[in-house]
Amino acid sequence: MTSEKKFTFRRADQNDIITVQEMIQELADYEKMSDGPKQSVEDLKRDSGLTGQTEYCHIYVLDYLKNPNEKIIIGYAICYFSYSTWLGKSYFLEDIYVRPAYRGLGAGAHMFREIAAIALANQCKRVDFHVLSWNPATEFYKKFGASDLTETESWHFYRLNEKGIRQAVKTLNNI
Repeated sequence: MTSEKKFTFRRADQNDIITVQEMIQELADYEKMSDGPKQSVEDLKRDSGLTGQTEYCHIYVLDYLKNPNEKIIIGYAICYFSYSTWLGKSYFLEDIYVRPAYRGLGAGAHMFREIAAIALANQCKRVDFHVLSWNPATEFYKKFGASDLTETESWHFYRLNEKGIRQAVKTLNNI
C-alpha cells in the first residue's frame, strides 16, 4: 500500500474537534507559544459551522491507516477564504500540523496538496500562509513553489490584537 492510500484528508466532524484542539496546543508548544490557544472545543465547533452557525473557518483532519483495522487522526489544517483586491478569492492556511511521530511519511505534503486542490476547485488565485522565520518548514513550502513575500515583495504583516482594537475604537470615539 502506498503512503498516499494510507491518508484520508477530510472535513472535521464534531467528534474530531477534541483531537484538533489537542493538536492546536501541540503546535503552540512547538512554536514556543504554549499560552497562545484560547479557543474551546465549543468555539471551534461553532466557528467551523458544525453547530449550524455561520462558518468562519474550515477545519480538516488527516486520517492515517496504521493497519487495516486502525485509523487515527495524525494532523489537521484550518483554512478560510479571504479576498485580494488584485486577484479575487484567496484561501488562507491558518494552520497545518502533523504530529511528530508521523512526520516523514508524506503526510504534510499530502495535506498541502489537498489544500491547494481545494483552493483550485474554488477558483482561488492564491493560497496565503505565515511561517515563523526559524521554522524548518520554510524549506518544505519553497519546494512547492511558495515565495517569502518579505523577501520578494517587502511585505510586512501587522496585527491589531484585542487591546489594540479597543484602543482604535476609543480613539475613534475621541474624534
